[in-house]
Amino acid sequence: MFGQIKRDIQVIFERDPAAKSIWEVIFCYPGFHAVLFHRMAHWLYIHKLVLLPRMISQLSRFLTGIEIHPGAKIGQGLFIDHGTGVVIGETTEIGNNVTLYQGVTLGGTGKEKGKRHPTIGDNVVIGAGARVLGSFKVGDNVKIGAGSVVNKPVPSDTTVVGVPGRIVLHRGIPIKDPDLRHDELPDPVNEMLKCLMQRVEYLEQQLNEKESRYDVFEIIQHNEPAKRGVSTKRER
Repeated sequence: MFGQIKRDIQVIFERDPAAKSIWEVIFCYPGFHAVLFHRMAHWLYIHKLVLLPRMISQLSRFLTGIEIHPGAKIGQGLFIDHGTGVVIGETTEIGNNVTLYQGVTLGGTGKEKGKRHPTIGDNVVIGAGARVLGSFKVGDNVKIGAGSVVNKPVPSDTTVVGVPGRIVLHRGIPIKDPDLRHDELPDPVNEMLKCLMQRVEYLEQQLNEKESRYDVFEIIQHNEPAKRGVSTKRER
């Protein structure tokens, strides 16, 4: 248990440059508090208790703004940055070295029994406000952009953005260290708009060239009567 606590503190120093001291982490980081509460509640939950672990999770929610169901399985090195509004469902499984930002939801999509929440792999970063909904697997070394809604499986070593979530980057080389730059993700909507603007400029250029040729043709007809069907004096 003390080894887990030590690891939970260590990952905060690794991923949050604002962390200055161990005492600051212990007393001022709600993500750290929520993980501690959850480990206690989960131990009680797997020992067939129901009410007490739920009460602990509700107390944790009240104190931290983070709701983690006691049944969720969480690996080593989970870091919840800021954390307000984070929701983790009952059958969620989270791997090692995962980073969640504020407002993330790992939820279900219906009232079915059994496994109904996502399984998150190792070294995954999920941006602020993202929603991962359903019983599917998110692979290792995945980045999910802020505000994205993911509702289908995600392969490893990919980047997902948008609503619904779309894979915009797939790298075959595994990421050894967590890449926390979730603000520098490709924007497929912006890229599409750029393509449309380039197409419009091309069509305008073609249209202007055709209009120029048409104007020259009119000038030639006006200056040369024979070419516009008007007979000269000799012809008459």
